[in-house]
Amino acid sequence: MSALIATVSRDTQETQIKVSVNLDGEGRLTCETGVPFLDHMLDQVARHGMIDLDIHAKGDRHIDDHHTVEDLGITLGQAFSKAIGDKRGIYRYGHAYVPLDEALSRVVVDFSGRPGLYMNADFTRDTIGRLDTQLFQEFFQGFVNHAGVTLHIDNLKGFNAHHQAETIFKAFGRALRMAVAEDPRMAGQMPSTKGCL
Repeated sequence: MSALIATVSRDTQETQIKVSVNLDGEGRLTCETGVPFLDHMLDQVARHGMIDLDIHAKGDRHIDDHHTVEDLGITLGQAFSKAIGDKRGIYRYGHAYVPLDEALSRVVVDFSGRPGLYMNADFTRDTIGRLDTQLFQEFFQGFVNHAGVTLHIDNLKGFNAHHQAETIFKAFGRALRMAVAEDPRMAGQMPSTKGCL
């Protein structure tokens, strides 16, 4: 299987973003988004997904964080799609349950080529730090649309919003790690009866 590495830049009138990924990395993050809690969540994805992420984002944050968070999801999804290539020899599916004290989340991902987000997370607060919790949906929607994955996210329990978010992002990282791993039994085969994804 070829190296799972890609770099994507996305420049608009609202944001300028550059993302580099190594899906077979060591869990390292270099990140400058200007949105501190998002940086913390991306660190969870890198560490628990064993993905190296190098992210630089500038956005119109004098308005709010919406464009920066959404466009980062888009650019990260593009980088994943480029890095994963034709998907031969990967497991394709990944899943994880992650607890943090009272909170528990489940994330399931399929590198199906069909974008779909099914997210069930009732955050107990409207903001974490200064980040609007509604923006997590925007981040993941941008990701699935451009990575071409089906993603199910369920926060099963929790009353601390920080814990709810952290379990989601940790589980997201672990599910990605499982899905993009090389499956030795597939030996470069396409993980689909259709012959393509």
